[in-house]
Amino acid sequence: MKRGTMEQKEKKKYIRDLILVGALLIAALLALLVIRNRQEKETGTDAVVTVRTSDGDEVYPLNKDGVFSLNGGTNTLVIENGEAWVSEANCPDKICMGMGKISKNGEFIACLPNQVIIVVEGGEESPVDGRT
Repeated sequence: MKRGTMEQKEKKKYIRDLILVGALLIAALLALLVIRNRQEKETGTDAVVTVRTSDGDEVYPLNKDGVFSLNGGTNTLVIENGEAWVSEANCPDKICMGMGKISKNGEFIACLPNQVIIVVEGGEESPVDGRT
């Protein structure tokens, strides 16, 4: 009789453990979906890339893919999948090429030797600010 009772208790404990693991997996999946949905919204369709050069400002929508020659050909801007980056530059240090991809409001790429500043404007705010 004792043996049967112990087996039943162990079975119930095993079932409770399975339910707990299942609930944790569902919670993690829901959290992942919320994070992905939030990231998609951050690159909003109303965002634009403003390029400030010595020749004036040029504006490119962030939701339209393309390759653009900037400042008389000194830099090449690529916009793809809601992100912008500099793929080519004729400056000596090429720091602007290493600044990575930008997509959120306030993010920028600067090429000081060529006097080019590329800024994302509109859309959602970047999660990084001056206090973070």
